[in-house]
Amino acid sequence: MDKKLAAFQRLLNIMEDLRKGCPWDKKQTIESLRHLTIEETYELSEAILASDYQDVKKELGDLIMHIVFYARIAEERGLFDISDVINSICDKLIVRHPHIYGDVKVETAEQVLENWEKIKIKKEGNKSVLGGVPAGLPPLLKAYRMTDKASGVGFDWPDKEGCWDKVLEEMNELQEEVKNGGSRERLDEEFGDLLFAMVNYSRFIKVNADDALEHANNKFKKRFTYIEEKAREMGKSVADMSLEEMEALWQEAKIV
Repeated sequence: MDKKLAAFQRLLNIMEDLRKGCPWDKKQTIESLRHLTIEETYELSEAILASDYQDVKKELGDLIMHIVFYARIAEERGLFDISDVINSICDKLIVRHPHIYGDVKVETAEQVLENWEKIKIKKEGNKSVLGGVPAGLPPLLKAYRMTDKASGVGFDWPDKEGCWDKVLEEMNELQEEVKNGGSRERLDEEFGDLLFAMVNYSRFIKVNADDALEHANNKFKKRFTYIEEKAREMGKSVADMSLEEMEALWQEAKIV
């Protein structure tokens, strides 16, 4: 424990030095750091998906530095300091874990999640179950979080079969709109409904839709890059290749 506390104190000391002596660090505000923090979060996400744990360690360090940076700026403005930040999350964790710090009994992770949503409404004063979902989340992740939170208070399909039936229903409705030449607004609505139903279904099969799509993105990129590399080896551009040629290389890319 002393080793960990010493490392954290070292970071606090360095941040103090930077705020006093570095022109760039002195210039930063809570607002100016925002987009940089978002970038660091995405870099951490990429490292996690790649299972690159040395990079995960590095990116976690960057995020901790940002947290300390924000707290230091806030302290200088008389708003709060790093101890307030840490005590705030400690208090929240204790409140949301009455099965550890109280007499509530739970047996499954699902029961823990249900308790969390109830606590947020009853004890923490949240006016809406969905109020804790940030408006700025990427749409796919937002859909996942909204359905997950609604499920936490019992608003959910009783089983995955019912949820899958909803996916098929939305798929059929989209196909009907396409066949009937539906307006752009109707196609947009039905396509969105299908995506939302698929994200909802992902929860039932224990898949994170955002992660799954990113894995698919990376797989597509890897295979298409293979086609481009092979095309260059043949002295061609992919724009000059036939679909049949590209498809043959695509099948190759699956097994290399």
